[in-house]
Amino acid sequence: MSESPPTTPVCYRHPGRETYIRCNRCDRPICPDCMREAAVGHQCPECVDEGRRSVRPARTAFGGGDAGRHGYVTKVLIGLNLMMMLVSILSDRGGDAVAGGSGFGGLMGGSTPLTNWGAVLGQAVFLDGTVGGIAQGEWYRLVTAMFLHYGVLHLLLNMWALWVLGRSLEAVLGPARFVALYLVAGLGGNVAAYLFSAENQATAGASTAIFGLFAATFVIMRRLGRDTSAILPILVINLIFTFAVPGISIAGHLGGLVTGAMVALVMAYAPRSHRTLVQSVGTTAVLVLLLVLALGRTFALLG
Repeated sequence: MSESPPTTPVCYRHPGRETYIRCNRCDRPICPDCMREAAVGHQCPECVDEGRRSVRPARTAFGGGDAGRHGYVTKVLIGLNLMMMLVSILSDRGGDAVAGGSGFGGLMGGSTPLTNWGAVLGQAVFLDGTVGGIAQGEWYRLVTAMFLHYGVLHLLLNMWALWVLGRSLEAVLGPARFVALYLVAGLGGNVAAYLFSAENQATAGASTAIFGLFAATFVIMRRLGRDTSAILPILVINLIFTFAVPGISIAGHLGGLVTGAMVALVMAYAPRSHRTLVQSVGTTAVLVLLLVLALGRTFALLG
């Protein structure tokens, strides 16, 4: 009785393809199209997917996603500010949106229809006789103001600081925590401008959020045990500019600085066992406090 010839193995996913290669993990035959590079040899697609599910995603020292090292949020924020500056220039139709306004010897740009619409403004009477501002229900100004600038120089100074500080903080905190820090710090600076500026004084700029990033950088570096001697002189110089240069919102800068420090302290010192919960609750508490302060200012203006 004659023996039957040995059968050539075929790919378990493509039965019509002969192969002598086997998955290093499950030992099933796989064709070249199904081969996935592994640390040693090759694996089939199913084993690769199973391995990915069993590996915990990399996290930062403060619980954030590892994707922050790419700086995507920082780049998006810069792009959004640049886009708003372009819209602001176009809305002005050749006025002094780029330069020729006040501050830095006239190098700062003036107001535009867009900044008039979105800047922090407590309450004012407009040219057409109408009354508008945050006290009149225009609460969006507390957010839009951090994406508007008075001139290209104003924009470039803030975007340079955002590029330098933002990428480092985003890499350490992760994208979600970084964007929360940025937005809450910016809101805190705008609420401070609403509280302590004249009700008819308009303020705008990303510097409220930028000062929050300065404070957060100091807090985070201290928490990680790193040298903070490099950040302190830069912060002091910016504070000197804040008080020395006319037209800069002192309240906005200091408000962003304090709010950024508060949020950074919550994120940096949250206990590891309940880190995400504490960070979420703490940041929300800061946000609620800001809204309460803004409501108090509104009642004071309307009363």
